[in-house]
Amino acid sequence: MIARETSIRPWAGCLLAAVLLIGWWNLCAATAAEGEPAETPVAVGPDGDEKIVDTKPAKVKPVSDKTPIRTDMLGVLQGGGYLMIPIGISSLILLAFVLERAISLRRGRVIPRPFVRRFLKQLSDGELDRDKALELCEANGSPVAIVFAGAARKWGRPAVEVEQAIIDSGERVTNGLRRYLRVINGVATVTPLLGLLGTVVGMIRAFNNIATADALGRPERLAGGISEALLTTAGGLTVAIPALIFYLFFVSRVDRLIIDIDAYGQEVVNVIAAEELQERS
Repeated sequence: MIARETSIRPWAGCLLAAVLLIGWWNLCAATAAEGEPAETPVAVGPDGDEKIVDTKPAKVKPVSDKTPIRTDMLGVLQGGGYLMIPIGISSLILLAFVLERAISLRRGRVIPRPFVRRFLKQLSDGELDRDKALELCEANGSPVAIVFAGAARKWGRPAVEVEQAIIDSGERVTNGLRRYLRVINGVATVTPLLGLLGTVVGMIRAFNNIATADALGRPERLAGGISEALLTTAGGLTVAIPALIFYLFFVSRVDRLIIDIDAYGQEVVNVIAAEELQERS
């Protein structure tokens, strides 16, 4: 039985993503806290009484009743409405599965060069038989070893049968390499739609507020509502664009790995097929 490919569990990636998000959130809060004024200075008068010295300039009350727009992370999440919640969850899912695939699709993990070179050299030198080859593949357990093991099971058969065994093993390996890529593609597809839905809902709410209020000649009310509504679209695109980039990157990497595995498999066929063994003997 071939050793199964081990991979990083997605829940571990989710946990790491949550820790990173909480750390970023705390960093933003600490940065915002640095801007708070220090303690009010106190001066001692001639009679020994302490008096508070006000060093801050007098604040002028703004004439406009516009609500200031918060640019910090919490303010953006609150301003975008409840649809920012699934967008935020999608960003955590994206980060988790990107970390998992980045680790699982490392070339040294899928096609370990030392094993491949040693295995092919021992085959070409005639140092391996069917049982020893299967034992080495089972001990390694990498995707390329799984393909080699499928070919080794057809040791001494015609080249067509050995190639078919490699194709069958390659399909199983390909499914494992493409695991979770649909999740990343799903995040790239769904998050812009969530952002668009949030914008539509926000626009409807903004126009309803204008219709029910005395907003004639006060464009700031409409501008503020539109600004809040567009936050969901910005949030959705912020998650969707990296998701699409990572999806295309991982698909390209899987394709390159499959091409290399197929090339190595063909070298194995050229050594263990019945035609080659007859020529050697």
